[in-house]
Amino acid sequence: VQLMESGGGLVQAGGSLRLSCTASGNIDSIKTMGWYRHTPGKERELVAAISSNGNAYYPDSVKGRFTISRDANKSSLYLQINSLKPGDTATYYCAASSRLIIILTTVDYWGQGTQVTVSS
Repeated sequence: VQLMESGGGLVQAGGSLRLSCTASGNIDSIKTMGWYRHTPGKERELVAAISSNGNAYYPDSVKGRFTISRDANKSSLYLQINSLKPGDTATYYCAASSRLIIILTTVDYWGQGTQVTVSS
């Protein structure tokens, strides 16, 4: 499985972005997908996840501002980010797992990352 993100960029605080991830290869093996973000010096952080039946998970830190969605055929994953804050500045990674939960240790595939920079 190959994952390719797009949609990052430089935005002002309060703005919105929509990140996209295109999956190719043996996508039938994917059960759960998610978005992680990473800033230097910090651990990679899960910001949204979605199961094969469409159930979504968000940590409290982004709940209400981030929305994850995916196409029914699992070939595309999206992350809508609203009310962006400078603290959202990070490299955002698309991730996929063949397991029912997606945590750092169960991620089978990673995208190359897309940079999101939020100016104050």
